[in-house]
Amino acid sequence: MKKMLPDMKRRRLLTAAGLTTIGAVGWGLKPSADGAPHNPYFQRLSAALKRHGMATPTLVIDRQAMLANAKTILGHIDNRMQLRLVVKSLPSLPLLDVLRHQTKTDRLMLFSLPQLQKTAHGKCDILLGKPMPIAAAAEFYRGNPSSDFVPDKQLQWLIDSPERLAQYRDLARGQNLQCLVNFEIDVGLHRGGINSQRMLQDMLAILKSEPRLRLSGLMGYDAHITKIPNLPGLQTQAREHARALYASYASTVLAALGNDGMSKYGGAPTFNAAGSPTYRLYDGKGIENELSVGSAMLKASDFDTPLLADLVPAVFIATPVLKTPEQFMMPFGVEWTGNAARMWDANQRKSYFIYGGNWLADPCSPSGLHPSGLYGTSSNQQVLLGSGAQQLRVDDIVFFRPRQSEAVLLQFGDIAVFDGENISEMWAPMPATA
Repeated sequence: MKKMLPDMKRRRLLTAAGLTTIGAVGWGLKPSADGAPHNPYFQRLSAALKRHGMATPTLVIDRQAMLANAKTILGHIDNRMQLRLVVKSLPSLPLLDVLRHQTKTDRLMLFSLPQLQKTAHGKCDILLGKPMPIAAAAEFYRGNPSSDFVPDKQLQWLIDSPERLAQYRDLARGQNLQCLVNFEIDVGLHRGGINSQRMLQDMLAILKSEPRLRLSGLMGYDAHITKIPNLPGLQTQAREHARALYASYASTVLAALGNDGMSKYGGAPTFNAAGSPTYRLYDGKGIENELSVGSAMLKASDFDTPLLADLVPAVFIATPVLKTPEQFMMPFGVEWTGNAARMWDANQRKSYFIYGGNWLADPCSPSGLHPSGLYGTSSNQQVLLGSGAQQLRVDDIVFFRPRQSEAVLLQFGDIAVFDGENISEMWAPMPATA
C-alpha cells in the first residue's frame, strides 16, 4: 500500500501536467483579433455613396476598374479571335453600351427570352447561349422584332438535338421564316448538346432538307476544364480532349456544307468557345474563332482564379449598418452560447445588423467581418460579427463582394456607377429573369 501512494501521486501529477499542456495548447489556438476600418478606396466609395444619398442596399460598379479589365482582356485575346459579350453576366443596356464601345464588338450572347427581346435591335449580332424552348422562339417572332433588327441575319438560335431542330424547322415552315441555327456541341461538360458524329449527321440531314434553316456555326462550352481537380495532367487532358472534339465536329460540318454554305451574310462561320473561366486557354490556332466573356469584366469572387489573376474586382454591394449592439448576444434562452463564442473568439465580440443580407456575396470591407454560424442568416437584417476594430457606427456602409454577377446585378434596382470619386451615373438593370 505504501508503495502505491507515490505511484498514484505520480499519475496525478502527470495527469495535471497533461491537462495543463492541453489547456495551454487549446488557449494558444484561440483566434486572435482581426479587422480594420475601411481602407482608402472603400472610404472614397463610401463617401461617394453617402453624398449621392444612398439609403438602401445598392449594387455598385467601379467603371474605371471594369474598363481596365476590358482592356486587359482585349490584350489577352490580342485580335487572334473575336470577342462576344455575355449578356446574362452584364445585364444592363447602359453597361453593355459602354463595354461594346470599349471592346469594339457588337457580338452578344443571350440566355433568356426577356433579355433577347430587350436587346434585339440595331447592329448587334446575337448568339443564344442555351437552347430556347420552341414556345420562346415563337413568342419572339410574335413580338414584332425591332424594324432595324433582321433576325435571319443577326440572330443564331442554339440547337442541341435533332428533336429541337425539327421543332425549329416546323416553326420556320409554319411562319415562313428564315432562321439561323447554331449547333451546341458537347466538348466534355456533359450538360447536353451533340455528343456523337451520328447525332451530328442526323441533324445535318434535317438541315439539308429544309431551305428555311441555315447553319451558322458551332458552340462548345468548356467551363469544366478549370473546375476539375488539378491533378497532374488532368486539366491538360480535358483541354486537349475539348479541342480535338471541336475540331472533329467542325470538320464534319465544313465537309458537309462548305464554308460558304455556313457563312451568314458574307462573314465566316461562328465557331464559339470558352467563357470567362477558360478564355485564356485559347491562342487562336484552333478552329474556334470567337470567345465568350462576361463575368471577367466585373470579376466577381467566383472568378478569383490563376488564369484571371491580373483582373481586378469591379462590382460590390453596399448596404447601411442599422444597429450596433454593445456586444454580440444570442437570443434569450441560449445567451450562454454567445457568451462562450465571445470568450473564445475575439472576432465574435461585436455584432452589426445591416439593411438586407443573405446575398450571393461575402463581406469585403471593412475587413474582418463575417456572418454568424450561431445566429444564422437573414434577408431582412443580417448580423455580421467582428472584433470591433472595424469601428462601424449606425449609418456607416458595409461592402460585400458578389460571388457572381449574372443574378446579383438584377436584385438591387438601378446600379450606382463609381468614377473614382463620385457616383456619376445610375444604370438600369434588365428585368429579373432566369
